[in-house]
Amino acid sequence: MNSVKKIMVGMSGGVDSSVTAALLKEQGHDISALFMKNWEEDDVERCNSKDDYEDAKRICKKLGIKLHTVNFSDKYWDLVFKRFLEDLKQGFTPNPDIYCNKEIKFNYFLKYALSLGFDKVATGHYAKLIKENNCITLNKPKDKLKDQTYFLYMLNQNILNKIIFPLEEVTKQDVKMIAKNLDITIYEKKESMGICFIGKRNFSNFIKKYINNTPGDICNEDNIILGKHDGLFNYTLGQRKGIKIGGHKDFDEKPWFVIRKDSLNNKLIISQNEDELMYKGIVELDAVSWINEKPIRENYTCEARFRHGGRLIPVKIMNDKYKIELCEKERAVTPGQSAVFYSGEKCLGGGIIRKLCSKEV
Repeated sequence: MNSVKKIMVGMSGGVDSSVTAALLKEQGHDISALFMKNWEEDDVERCNSKDDYEDAKRICKKLGIKLHTVNFSDKYWDLVFKRFLEDLKQGFTPNPDIYCNKEIKFNYFLKYALSLGFDKVATGHYAKLIKENNCITLNKPKDKLKDQTYFLYMLNQNILNKIIFPLEEVTKQDVKMIAKNLDITIYEKKESMGICFIGKRNFSNFIKKYINNTPGDICNEDNIILGKHDGLFNYTLGQRKGIKIGGHKDFDEKPWFVIRKDSLNNKLIISQNEDELMYKGIVELDAVSWINEKPIRENYTCEARFRHGGRLIPVKIMNDKYKIELCEKERAVTPGQSAVFYSGEKCLGGGIIRKLCSKEV
């Protein structure tokens, strides 16, 4: 970044976005910030967005930059949250952060900034952009533990050409030290958790406001009823805690794991054999997206990650663009989550897991 650019920073009031703004300011760019309100508070005891806005205002004042505000709540509801609810109703375990990035941060936020005459937008994501053969590639950052490329695989060339990730060569420890020198309150602030832009809540109580709770049976692989669940949306594959079936005299005193959700019959299937969660075989994907272009070679081999922070598994991308084959076993490959493809440091793209088709024995 040799030339001065007019950049709008997505400012959340958190550590990473605050340091992002500080770094760009230090580099001499002409920057402003944007605070996005994407969720209308529905309970008076939680004022997350108000607190975050006050933090954003304080940081921008310290840096001497203008803070814009915008409300994308209607867009977030239509493009992110409704999709999230629909997937939950179908028994999936969706990841709203991925669509939040695609539809809000790098769609409406980007368009808003460009309409005001900004050259680019910047966010506090841990990811690295490299120009390569007239294309922009999405790569793992310096801090591999904070790597957020898993959440960014739906971005395309038109978007990548207009964004900056200033934390690409900065570790989280460095960010904390910069934040401490910038503002002690920001430094001490906990990282945001939970659903994108909504925050950490009691998931079950929160979702019950939007989805009818339909209790059903908890069964083992032999269809023996062991208890009752309070709505399939409360569970995910591989889950051990929170099943609450108690002890059964006919079974060993070993932990139980969720191995399947039978949405058709509203049954939660559990097992004491954790190996049932290990999967190697064909996976069908939906909404497949490529950073640059789809690999042309048939049965292209690369690596895939099946959850944020998960290990990389060798896979074959089959002739059918919606199917991949796992070459090694992976635990709890979960419909609704994403399979994200990598070649070395480079993120190639990915797709949403819809079905486990066939399992190697």
